[in-house]
Amino acid sequence: MKRKIITTADGSTTIQIEDWNEQYHSKHGAIQEAKHVFLEMGLQPFLATEKLSILEIGFGTGLNALLTALEVINHKTTVYYTGVEAFPVEEKELSQLNYHKSLPFLEAETIFKALHHAAWEKPVEITSNFTLHKQQLKFEAILAKNTYQLIYFDAFGIRVQPHLWEASIFKKMYDALTNGGVLVTYAANGKAKRAMKSVGFLVEKLPGPPGKREMLRATKQLL
Repeated sequence: MKRKIITTADGSTTIQIEDWNEQYHSKHGAIQEAKHVFLEMGLQPFLATEKLSILEIGFGTGLNALLTALEVINHKTTVYYTGVEAFPVEEKELSQLNYHKSLPFLEAETIFKALHHAAWEKPVEITSNFTLHKQQLKFEAILAKNTYQLIYFDAFGIRVQPHLWEASIFKKMYDALTNGGVLVTYAANGKAKRAMKSVGFLVEKLPGPPGKREMLRATKQLL
């Protein structure tokens, strides 16, 4: 499928799949969306945790991993980050993304490159408190049980990939979380919410990022 690099409303870039009219991030602001959905509504409550395991569904451009690594630099939290991606972004596309220029961190470019140069299928230390484990597999193949405290669910939208928003996928997410674990996603559609609830999640709607009224946060209820 034809792909191109576009600039979003906050000046940061993303990849657009033209055949689907779908982007890896919001056209209203790639960095703004990622910060709001995954850091503010997901990561922030866990920053006092000594050790934090995060699963990202859709590693994509690595933006969420980059922002997370930068966020925990000045915290005592040690993050073990698993990024699952069936179709890794190509190097020529990565070279056109401008995240390091859009972020006020001197380390941003170095970390971004380290994330993408890291080998697949094994843990790689990116910083002293951030380890990345990239896994190339389809989301349906995830078998983790009681492993992660936080999931960034950043799959392509339900309009273009509805099978990724079904109860069978969210059951895998529920099983992968520890008790009290949290899943956050930019989506807020009723089908996704019902699928999450059907497998046991406690689901809440939260204010969405720029350009989107709402988003979802789902919690694995304590047993």
